[in-house]
Amino acid sequence: MSGDARQGRFEGKVAMVTGAGSGMGAAVARQLAAEGARAVVLADVNGEAVTAVAKELPDGRPVSLDVADAEAVDAAVEDVVREHGRLDVLVHAAGVDDPEVKQVIADALVEGRPPEVTDRLDDASWRRVMRVNLDGTFHVLRAAVRAMRPVKAGAIVVIGSSSVFDAPVGYPHYAASKAGVHALSQAVAKEVIASGIRVNVVAPGPTETGMAARTPAALRTGFADPRVRPYATSEEIADIALFLASDAAANLVGAVLLANGGRFTA
Repeated sequence: MSGDARQGRFEGKVAMVTGAGSGMGAAVARQLAAEGARAVVLADVNGEAVTAVAKELPDGRPVSLDVADAEAVDAAVEDVVREHGRLDVLVHAAGVDDPEVKQVIADALVEGRPPEVTDRLDDASWRRVMRVNLDGTFHVLRAAVRAMRPVKAGAIVVIGSSSVFDAPVGYPHYAASKAGVHALSQAVAKEVIASGIRVNVVAPGPTETGMAARTPAALRTGFADPRVRPYATSEEIADIALFLASDAAANLVGAVLLANGGRFTA
């Protein structure tokens, strides 16, 4: 779809984006504003970063939000409905990885040995990833459905991960959290379509984000495969997310779109 053709796809819509302080979330927020959204609420745990992104947008409003805090998520979504009367689009891009485990995997690659992670993975690391990625997705989905069900309309897009399908060696907690995100989103999608709400998932592969920038060089090199596309840009993933949120995807419900540049198919 050309830029002109999609210029007004979200004309008059009220949108909220989590994880909007950087990467895919920031790209989604910018594109929503460019395509006519009358209000874009940008939420991120990093208040300074999300405020900077919001200042770029004519109708952007920043919110400091930890999606793992259920009450805070509820309050943030309720504020959107109170201020704007409705919530039409929600894109959930907030999530975390585990930099320490990534370094363990990278060191093993450099030394030519298999990584040893599972027996050393502590409860705090497991819970951190699950709390933000899986619990946070539940909190956001629940709050969005509460806002959208009364008007029997709305589109929710969740950023998942291609790691659900290839389950990277040494990354069990991240893969498990995102697998839960996919299953949760699809279960909710089948329920809420009866209320006119569509839920879909984008499953990116390697993408240039702040998270990717912190990936050790050995791991980034491992992702460099001349047979497939290089790292996606955040804007490319945002394009897919906003297609799913648009009326053009009216028949997509509970879809998981694998966007990994051809690294594998599922």
